Amino acid sequence: MSGCVVLAEKVSKVVATAEGELAILEGVSLEIKAGETVAVVGASGSGKTTLLGILAGLDLPSSGRVVLEGSEITALDEEQRALVRGRHVGFVFQSFQLLDSLTALENVMLPAELRGDRDAATAARELLEKVGLGQRTHHYPRQLSGGEQQRVAIARAFASKPSVLFADEPTGNLDTITGERVIELLFELNREFATTLILVTHDERLAGRCDRRLEIAAGRLLA
Repeated sequence: MSGCVVLAEKVSKVVATAEGELAILEGVSLEIKAGETVAVVGASGSGKTTLLGILAGLDLPSSGRVVLEGSEITALDEEQRALVRGRHVGFVFQSFQLLDSLTALENVMLPAELRGDRDAATAARELLEKVGLGQRTHHYPRQLSGGEQQRVAIARAFASKPSVLFADEPTGNLDTITGERVIELLFELNREFATTLILVTHDERLAGRCDRRLEIAAGRLLA
């Protein structure tokens, strides 16, 4: 493990509601090193997903700063943040977020194609083999089970060769046994690709597999 990959300093997020201002995050500071696996845990509504979105550059804080792989993403506009994400970041979501009109293979190829890789199809096929879906390359998401869709989503996340992978409740929509398989896969590929893994989860088994856990309560990071 080497340098710092993600740094957050005094990150706060306040949103306007009908009842007035609501603080979702308050003064969160953290540092995540290269190669670490980190679980962000806490009750529903504690601010976990908001924090993940801000660390990944999908959202901006109301105050504070975030540095991702050496770029201060909180000082960049949306286009510049998208470039940083494209270079460094992979995502796995609870709802899979596959494109219905694309086959499993095309979904996995997408990040590499957007980056201009010539061998996108070959790399995507290899990843689908790794996640046990070598026979399902031409199936569309609607023809796959939830567990299979999440495995396609994991293959797609690693297709962009990210240095940091963000996962939001990756087992949230899966039954226990399927969830276990997905956890195994996530950590297996994470080791193989030497990725830094930051995940939000309610799943104690998943949190327990990580090097450390960060607990959030009412928008604050617990010591």
